[in-house]
Amino acid sequence: MPVGTQGTVKGILARDLLNDLDAKIILGNTYHLFLRPGHETIRKLGGLHKFMNWPRAILTDSGGFQVFSLDTLRKVTEEGVLFRSHLNGDQHFFSPESTIDVQLALGSDIMMVLDECLAYPASHEAARASTERTLRWARAGYDHYRRLADGAHALFPIVQGSMYPDLRRHCAEELLSLNAEGYAIGGLSVGEPRALSLEMTEITTPLLPTDRPRYVMGVGMPDELPEYVARGVDMMDCVLPSRNARNGYLFTSQGRVVIKQAQYKEDPSPVDESCSCYTCRNFSRAYLRHLFLAGEMTFSTLATLHNLHRYLDIMRQMREAILVGEFPTFLRAQRVTMLSWR
Repeated sequence: MPVGTQGTVKGILARDLLNDLDAKIILGNTYHLFLRPGHETIRKLGGLHKFMNWPRAILTDSGGFQVFSLDTLRKVTEEGVLFRSHLNGDQHFFSPESTIDVQLALGSDIMMVLDECLAYPASHEAARASTERTLRWARAGYDHYRRLADGAHALFPIVQGSMYPDLRRHCAEELLSLNAEGYAIGGLSVGEPRALSLEMTEITTPLLPTDRPRYVMGVGMPDELPEYVARGVDMMDCVLPSRNARNGYLFTSQGRVVIKQAQYKEDPSPVDESCSCYTCRNFSRAYLRHLFLAGEMTFSTLATLHNLHRYLDIMRQMREAILVGEFPTFLRAQRVTMLSWR
């Protein structure tokens, strides 16, 4: 899912997401939209779909990750999280119930339950207490959701447990009682080694229902996408393709391209010869390098289009391989390719 934190995927238009990228679903951020322009404002203007003119699906996170990343600006209680806005210092409170209300106001198709996301590393004792709190919040959020549910939304709880297999298993098994429409795996990409992220995913996914979406939050690099799918993951999101694009770091089928490098100054070739995105069909590496070094806004647009196309193309290739029963072959080929790049 391309990440549209504040009601937009940075640098590109909804038209591009629809026509050039054919994105089926994008992600919005509850914390940021709650602070600005406010969920009630968005509700009055017809919901997030209408507000940002996006006709396809939207998933919103609970805002928990952003709140917990505030560190000194928040206080966790049994009832929820008291925090101060990073914009102006105003004090706010998120509870398991209020984050559901905010997401209902936004009109999200898929909503997330408030969870506690710990930084890495964390002690087993701290992780256990956090996991139990996440479970209590999930039950409270679901009770509130079921009183309000109109069948137009789905709500996913989030498996936590830091990097401890016993806590991951415990959290996943307890959340099954909610009989949710889908399940998320959170608390990854918080500073741990990438191999540990995959290990926690591999431990968790077999415990979750195979007939419902399994979503790993905040991952990953292009070569990691097939590895997560091989471990039973259906959905992923990450800011990497858009953030790295703005910083001149482009993903290709042949490895990375750091566009500011002098070797591209007179390079007439596209970023990726095998890519069919608008950027690669129309512009050279030399031109993109010029835009980047000149600080032109157009660079961010063209680079983001390319990186998102690369990610979504990998996902399309995996879906096709699964449908024809060739995913193991696809995975082996991807692993060989990655080794050759390194």
